[in-house]
Amino acid sequence: MASITRKAAFIHSPQMEQYQYPADCPFNVSRAGKVRELVNSMGALSGPGRSEVAPVPAKREELKKFHTARYLHILKSSADGQFESEAFNMGLGTPDCPVFKDMYEYSVMACGATLTGMKLLLSDKADVAFNPSGGLHHAGPEKASGFCYLNDNAIACTTMAEQGKKVLYLDVDVHHGDGPAYAFYDRSDIMTISLHETGRMLFPGTGFEDEIGTGQGKGYCVNIPLPVGTFDFAYLEAYRQIAFPLIGAFDPDVIVFELGTDALADDPLAHLYLTNNVYVEIIESLLSFGKPILVTGGGGYNIENTVRAWALAWCILCSNDIDLSLGSDNLTLDTTNWKDRLRDDELTVTKQQHNTVLNVVEATIERIKSFVFGFHGI
Repeated sequence: MASITRKAAFIHSPQMEQYQYPADCPFNVSRAGKVRELVNSMGALSGPGRSEVAPVPAKREELKKFHTARYLHILKSSADGQFESEAFNMGLGTPDCPVFKDMYEYSVMACGATLTGMKLLLSDKADVAFNPSGGLHHAGPEKASGFCYLNDNAIACTTMAEQGKKVLYLDVDVHHGDGPAYAFYDRSDIMTISLHETGRMLFPGTGFEDEIGTGQGKGYCVNIPLPVGTFDFAYLEAYRQIAFPLIGAFDPDVIVFELGTDALADDPLAHLYLTNNVYVEIIESLLSFGKPILVTGGGGYNIENTVRAWALAWCILCSNDIDLSLGSDNLTLDTTNWKDRLRDDELTVTKQQHNTVLNVVEATIERIKSFVFGFHGI
């Protein structure tokens, strides 16, 4: 196979590592810096086509493309220690969205990093851009939710659509990508596809097969709920039979890809059974469309698994010619069980798990096809 090198931008700066969520919150912002450390130790942060780009904080007018001025005011005031009663109605002060001093500034920087990547794509300075600090997909226009205060994905999709781009939003975080799904529920210029653990088992309790959009957006919101124990083959069947043909039919100008890794086996907050090899296949599939791709982070609460999966994803996004063995210089993560490489070993699936999961997934695939494919001539 001939070597393929892309213009790839890794969006990060040391400033991102100065912020912290409360110690008892599962969302750990150190993941991005650890990914940067790992890919740099491998020599995958520099070289042909690759660059590291510092994020620019999102401007208030950019945030207001999705969030209301009232919400932005309450969010900043709360972070500054001026907590108003209205903040409770906006989801602030809960276990999932605690109030802390870095809350506003971190969210503005994380959004800015995604928008920095977006601008590189729109100006043709990058083919792919990866912001591991992004993917805050649960936040609503006036609502904090699920560790997310500002929704970088929704802001980026809105901004690109305003510039006349058809946007495909693909979300593989284990939790339903509810923020973008409902933000664009009545639009046909932004298609949202979310593969996630069923809302019958997992937060936010939404994202079922019959949630397909409304009005002009009917058929452009696609939800693929998956059962507990979903393994690589079953997951990829759902992707190949639903997402892949829909992306081809929609023919987007740009792809936004939320790469939450909490669907990996052993994630403490979810119940799927994937290896990071799934993400390689999906990324390679997305690259085959030849469109600019904006990649954001998202969930992932087994820190080392997440760091390794994101490092692997970066290498695949950049080129098919990067050595995927781990570097050792300045590497602080415990790599004892990594066998000196990024890819996971295959996981053993029992016959009962195989049959039970696959039966549910196959039925889900057929339901989604019946609900959605007719809108796209498939």
